[in-house]
Amino acid sequence: MAKTITRQSMSFDDNSLLTQLFGERDKNLIKIEKKLCVEIASRGESIAISGENDNVLVAQAVLRTIYEKLKKQGDINDADVDALIRMLSEVEESPKITKIKPAKKGAKVMKEVKTIQGDNNVIIKTQKKHITPYSNMQASYMSALLNSEVVFAAGPAGTGKTYIAVAAAVSKFVSGEVDRIILSRPAVEAGEKLGFLPGDLQSKIDPYLRPLYDALYDMLPAEKVTQYIENGTIEVAPLAFMRGRTLRDAYVILDEAQNTTPMQMKMFLTRLGEGSHMAITGDLSQTDLPSGIVSGFRDALEKLRDIEEVEIIRFGGGDVVRHALTTKIVAAYERFEKGGDI
Repeated sequence: MAKTITRQSMSFDDNSLLTQLFGERDKNLIKIEKKLCVEIASRGESIAISGENDNVLVAQAVLRTIYEKLKKQGDINDADVDALIRMLSEVEESPKITKIKPAKKGAKVMKEVKTIQGDNNVIIKTQKKHITPYSNMQASYMSALLNSEVVFAAGPAGTGKTYIAVAAAVSKFVSGEVDRIILSRPAVEAGEKLGFLPGDLQSKIDPYLRPLYDALYDMLPAEKVTQYIENGTIEVAPLAFMRGRTLRDAYVILDEAQNTTPMQMKMFLTRLGEGSHMAITGDLSQTDLPSGIVSGFRDALEKLRDIEEVEIIRFGGGDVVRHALTTKIVAAYERFEKGGDI
């Protein structure tokens, strides 16, 4: 069947935004051309996009969305552009080739684009920054964190599982929906022995919890983080400290949950009290449990999948939003683990 090739023109009423819209040396236009398999020619305040009809429609949507964001926020970075291309384009990526999936036709494409643009409106507000999704799965995850009592997030590093969960916790804390934040990890040694380190117990476990601290400092002023930790409003503790407690009016995050046992996971989940929310994040490809020990995270994903109130978000390699090379590294490991060629 012959491909439908089309050419569409666009114009923008605010010339002052065009430099940022196009990017330095037209780098944004070049990205869109490469990812969406189209050709873009710019002249003054107008551009012309040529290519397969549905790909052209998506390219238009990407440029229009970037332009609207520039009008609202005044600037946009490379990561924002990459995210919009990813979210509005159904891109398939592998280490060797990037291409558009078989396109949906006309009206279906535009309906899907509008749906994704609507999903992209979800936002988590904290004192220091507002968090917007960088992938469609992140948009679903953010919505789940804000609206569900228990959310599981499974997937590889770089998908924003922990960072977004901390953002949701801070947002609900700042708005007064919860009274405190509890951040936890299982203290499983990932190939390193920490027992010989100097200091008290807190000093020994801090290395495990550093990613959680880093996220907190991104969301709240440093002096507030220190104050809240000192008075117990924000608690950062190993999973073992959860035993015997009932956690009310709190946002509780269990990070690196792939390193829990089934008994530990059951213990944690049954701490849920009135007015509380739980986010459980993990990467099943990076389990540090001793050989033969079943992951409590994997066990819970299986046992709880039919409970309507429990949201399960599954990220894949295509949802990695760090450096583009990270996506390719994750994909290579996934193929190897499935027995494929590298």
